[in-house]
Amino acid sequence: MTSGERGAAAMATITYLTTIEFGPGVVSALPEQLAAAGISRPLCVSDRGLAAAGLVDRIIGLCPPGTPAFLDVPANPTAAAAHAALELYRAHRCDGICAVGGGSPIDLAKCTALMVDHTGPLESYAAIYGGVARITSAVAPLIAIPTTAGTGSEVGRAALITLDDRRKLGFISPHLIPRRAICDPELTLGLPPSLTAATGLDALSHCIETFLSPRFNPPAEAIALDGAGRIWRNLEKAFAHGSDLSARSEMSMGALQGGLTFQKGLGAVHALSHALGGLESPALHHGTLNAILLPPVIRFNAGHVGDKLQRLSAAMGLARTADLADEIESLNSRLGIPPGLKTMGVSVDKLPWIVDRSLADHSHATNPRPATADDYARLLAEVMV
Repeated sequence: MTSGERGAAAMATITYLTTIEFGPGVVSALPEQLAAAGISRPLCVSDRGLAAAGLVDRIIGLCPPGTPAFLDVPANPTAAAAHAALELYRAHRCDGICAVGGGSPIDLAKCTALMVDHTGPLESYAAIYGGVARITSAVAPLIAIPTTAGTGSEVGRAALITLDDRRKLGFISPHLIPRRAICDPELTLGLPPSLTAATGLDALSHCIETFLSPRFNPPAEAIALDGAGRIWRNLEKAFAHGSDLSARSEMSMGALQGGLTFQKGLGAVHALSHALGGLESPALHHGTLNAILLPPVIRFNAGHVGDKLQRLSAAMGLARTADLADEIESLNSRLGIPPGLKTMGVSVDKLPWIVDRSLADHSHATNPRPATADDYARLLAEVMV
């Protein structure tokens, strides 16, 4: 193990946007972190897969006796599920939330925490409807414990929620950043190869899209470059050798860094994947969508980002002359990512709705090259295989 790998695996407290406990075994510090966040009666939000694996019982065992658990979290979290979680929260007189899992439980927990003291129609707090200014500090305290290395939601300021009419909206505020993030790479050791690939490529897409965003934020760009390099060097290792704690630690850090860079905004990859994720059928995995969409969007943006693609290639250990889109397509293939949307069950008749929702998505505004409806239609056509 190199000195860099030893550093990645070490326990550390990082204070950056929020307080982060990082390293193998840090989940054992949950009781102290609950106390630090002022939570004495938490609601645990997770999913049934993690409950079946025994992880929910492990977390609840670190919580106060009688801690209730909400497990009915859809793959793409919904407003209906958030309302159900809120009912359980109120029934048990909870005063905070402990979210355990990938982006879906964490985003659902954020939405539930928002609704505890923010009344009125949920959509009024969505970013595209001016909701950023309406979200105050009166958000229930939340601790996030990620079990994947992908979304970065444990340090992100957004929650993606699908409303009853299938609109997938972004709720964005610094007040939605969890009070504490407990990032224990050991919790990702059981992640199967397919989810390791999809969530890892999700994290890579975050680092790449935020780096390419035109907003001025050099500190976030530096974090994105470092995160992209960590993920690129370690994703295939974690995919092939799931018990490699060093690779898992580097992937966890890369995903965390992707979440820290959300301050710059994302782009067309996420505008499209958010829209696709709003489909009632088929149910599509967000990370897989981002993996498929990333190469064509990189090509679309290539002439509008200066030397950033070369800088990304250098940070990822590729030749500065490397074609990054081609490299990602090759990686997708090696990791078994589906070749396109048709393979995943998306039909051509859904595309106009997806284009309309992409144009309305909050990530649309920060793509480096302004995209039109025709541009989105062409991008979708490229991946309809």
